Amino acid sequence: MSVPAADASLIDSRQALQRLLATLGLVVLGNSSMYVVSVVLPAVQAEFGVGRASASLPYTLMMVCLGLGGLLTGRLADRHGLAPVLWLGALAVLGGFVGAAFSGSIWAFGIAHAVMGFIGSSATFAPLLADTALWWNRRRGIAVAVCASGNYVAGALWPPIVQYGIDTIGWRPTYMALGLVCGLGMLALSLRMRQRPPAIQAAAAGASTVPVDRSRPFGLAPGAAMALLCVAGVACCVAMAMPQVHIVAYCTDLGFGAAQGAQMLSLMLACGIVSRLVFGLICDRIGGVRTLLLGSALQGVALLLFLPYDGLVPLYFISALFGLFQGGIVPTYAIIVREHFAPAQASVRVGAVIMATLVGMALGGWLSGWIFDITGSYHAAFVNGIGWNLLNLSITGWLFLRVRRNTQN
Repeated sequence: MSVPAADASLIDSRQALQRLLATLGLVVLGNSSMYVVSVVLPAVQAEFGVGRASASLPYTLMMVCLGLGGLLTGRLADRHGLAPVLWLGALAVLGGFVGAAFSGSIWAFGIAHAVMGFIGSSATFAPLLADTALWWNRRRGIAVAVCASGNYVAGALWPPIVQYGIDTIGWRPTYMALGLVCGLGMLALSLRMRQRPPAIQAAAAGASTVPVDRSRPFGLAPGAAMALLCVAGVACCVAMAMPQVHIVAYCTDLGFGAAQGAQMLSLMLACGIVSRLVFGLICDRIGGVRTLLLGSALQGVALLLFLPYDGLVPLYFISALFGLFQGGIVPTYAIIVREHFAPAQASVRVGAVIMATLVGMALGGWLSGWIFDITGSYHAAFVNGIGWNLLNLSITGWLFLRVRRNTQN
């Protein structure tokens, strides 16, 4: 039986809100592996007898594959709809967690996470961000922020649960249980995602909105503009990955224990939920580029605070501050694409820039572990993150000046 075609009246509707809530649940379940792998890092490192950089490789593989998979799942969703893609993603998440639970080496563990990233988590990130943007106009910023906040809900929810599982039954049974919960939950929620986005139907019917020339975003050729956004995405997320990926290991090295680190990670990502919602509201008022500039500057401030303070209470405070400052950065790229590029290209361009941010997370996770192995501490890794953040701030500031000049002209 075919799914009824969407119509433009569904934009900003009650049905769009119901779909957004289902989307939120899918992101929470599908992105669980992005954060639990950081929690099991000390246990996996000890069991397989590898260095910190090698123990960070599963996260790196998963994030790279998540970014690449976003391009594939985005194209499949455009062609076949979201529901079949989400079904594949659910099976990949279930199989990936179970496969990781039975892994006998760090490479097998890493391959299982790569599969989860490429087909599983990727189905519930870039395609859902693009889909959400096509269901909302007046409140697009906050809607995309709600969708993206599911990523941080996952980060706040799963680490303490997984740490408890590791302490009580071990990481392997915990991974098996997590696979069943997330995989079956994704299958159930995907049944509500069979409707095609109404914005696509409206565009096909020739419905017009306020005319905006998007042939030269930021006054640049589209390819050049996308390249700059992708470099900015890599840079901000290399910086972002340092605390997110290594805070548990960092706390362990300082003598506070993995449980304290898992709580800090949970607090950081819980504050990121608030950040994404607030930044979404800010996006609706001042636009994507200005919001990205603000987030990049604040993230740099939070990274600087990690350098002089390493006590338990200060680290809790700085972790919360870091979450509040950086949480809204990544979804802002999706808003920038919708504001400055042609709507017909939204899915593939959102997928590309989200891929860049995930490559940055992957590179930052591994690079921080590599710097730790060389120097024996995380101080230089924080300095490295600050340098990458300055690159992002420079690119975003330049794009802001171009937008401002074009607006004045």
